[in-house]
Amino acid sequence: MAPATTDDGRDSYVRFVEAHQHRLLRAAYLICGNRHQAEDLLQDALLKLALRWPAVRDGDPAAYVRAILYRDAVSWWRRRRREWLAAYPPERAARDRDGELRLALHAALGQLPPRQRAVLVLRYFEDLTETATAEALGVTVGTVKSQCHAALRRLREVAPELGREDGLPSGMEVNP
Repeated sequence: MAPATTDDGRDSYVRFVEAHQHRLLRAAYLICGNRHQAEDLLQDALLKLALRWPAVRDGDPAAYVRAILYRDAVSWWRRRRREWLAAYPPERAARDRDGELRLALHAALGQLPPRQRAVLVLRYFEDLTETATAEALGVTVGTVKSQCHAALRRLREVAPELGREDGLPSGMEVNP
């Protein structure tokens, strides 16, 4: 008689984490803008996932983790509204257009309210639909649309250099 094995889900949880941790860490970093905070945010989210793994594993655990990431990030912002300090000033030694655009986008995202920032990251980085974004944030689809529109308008105001010089659509335009 073969020994009975109990599948407590540890192996499937470990496989999920190994397969998704890098993408989830990038999303966490884009949301909070700080590597160490992103790692802490993801670690907390993965712990919450582990506690609910048996109930979540047959659904979409990545969506569950994303929802935790965005909600916890917003909670953190509400608890700690303070200035972000950088270890080094952003100096530009050489003309690096891509690097300049990345810095401009990072700075512009930092000027958005947490919900607008989360909507942009979910819609354009995570490539989620409006419906999936609404579910992840626990809001309506209409709220996602209005927050996205307001966020893109604000980005154009605070960082006009993000506009494409060649006149081609960038995919982040909305009708004014």
